[in-house]
Amino acid sequence: MAIQVQNLTFRYGDRTALDGVTFRVSCGEIFGLLGPNGGGKTTLFGILSTLLVPASGAARVFGLDVAVEPHAVRRRIGVVFQAASLDKKLTAAENLYHQGHLYGLHGRMLKERVRESLERVGLSDRAGDRVETLSGGLQRRVELAKGLLHHPDLLLLDEPSAGLDPGGRRDLWEYLTHLRDSAGVTVLVTTHLLEEAERCDRLGILDSGRLVAEGTPEELKKQIGGDVIALGARDPDSLCREVKERFSLDASVVDGVVRIEREHGHEFIAQLVEAFPGRIDSVTVSKPTLEDVFIHQTGHRLWDE
Repeated sequence: MAIQVQNLTFRYGDRTALDGVTFRVSCGEIFGLLGPNGGGKTTLFGILSTLLVPASGAARVFGLDVAVEPHAVRRRIGVVFQAASLDKKLTAAENLYHQGHLYGLHGRMLKERVRESLERVGLSDRAGDRVETLSGGLQRRVELAKGLLHHPDLLLLDEPSAGLDPGGRRDLWEYLTHLRDSAGVTVLVTTHLLEEAERCDRLGILDSGRLVAEGTPEELKKQIGGDVIALGARDPDSLCREVKERFSLDASVVDGVVRIEREHGHEFIAQLVEAFPGRIDSVTVSKPTLEDVFIHQTGHRLWDE
């Protein structure tokens, strides 16, 4: 097991950032932590990267307790933070040489590691280019190369595609998948982007410091148990109340829209329109998304903040 987190709690003064979080990550998988800003992702990332010590509970990386054996953990992990950590006046290779010195690498071994790391992220031909001349996507690849320089078994990435355009984001995820498949590297990534979460092998959904759901993207979407119907109305609260009374089902108002989860939603729409003539301004029906899973578990949208 690559990561084992058990009843993890962390507080900033009176505010609880993590509240009894428990999950596991198997070796050789890409695991995503999905949640809004302030949900606890970065705090959990800080604990797993040995920068923070939990108030209670335990986190283990390859069986090593991150609070008790942080130095041993650091030898097994590579870390890519959300904020850029490159010296833009240095070349891509020079940034890696400086990183290698921090890990005690030198001479022929360091030279080979730099060459290998740049090759793994497709930057061999840009090794001598100053970082400031590289695009945002290529700079992110240099960050990845730094994290891979010491051959970690686990790669931790905090919002790795922050600031990247769609093309750069796609390239980044292609490289993460390649690392998993070719080198067996385990990857844990935090994200608030639904399209990134869909690319993960498994997900943990965090909200207000609690892990509210865990599973593969498809397993999570199956929790909805049907279609998602959204009704636009001038008085959504009143319509929601009457829909629940009339059909004895759960309904809720999210962002001014009445939201219903129902099997065979397209068939149910006719009953709704007939039951409330002139009350419904618009109707949509769709298959569940990860956003719907988040709403189902928390009662609000991912981007409410």
